[in-house]
Amino acid sequence: MKELPSALLILGGSIFAVLGLLHALYTFTDIGKPRRIVPDDPAVIAAMAASKVRLARGGTTMWKAWVGFNFSHSLGALIFAFACIMLGLLLQTHALPKSALLLPVAIGIIYFVLAVNYWFSIPTIGIAAATLCFIVSWALY
Repeated sequence: MKELPSALLILGGSIFAVLGLLHALYTFTDIGKPRRIVPDDPAVIAAMAASKVRLARGGTTMWKAWVGFNFSHSLGALIFAFACIMLGLLLQTHALPKSALLLPVAIGIIYFVLAVNYWFSIPTIGIAAATLCFIVSWALY
């Protein structure tokens, strides 16, 4: 009965991949025409573009840091997605310790807590669904 746990890991990873790709696409399009993952007040965007980051000693602006953060956030979600999909594929041919499946569960729960506390409904719902896939995969393995 390795098929269902494997499929659930791949499904959960695929959800994270879609979320990561959408986040990267929205960030990319926001560079030229800010309208998705940006403040709704254009004055705040202008202030971010004009404000230097103290930590960088003027080497970058808050807007550039914001764009970079969003791209790196997308990359993190995509790397996690890839790892979950690879783990699911590995389960099809190898016997792994059940504890190996707890890592996606733990990371999914962390993403879910962050989403509930700091993000908005679409990623929260997607992360909840993916994390549920990871939990059920672990339970059935």
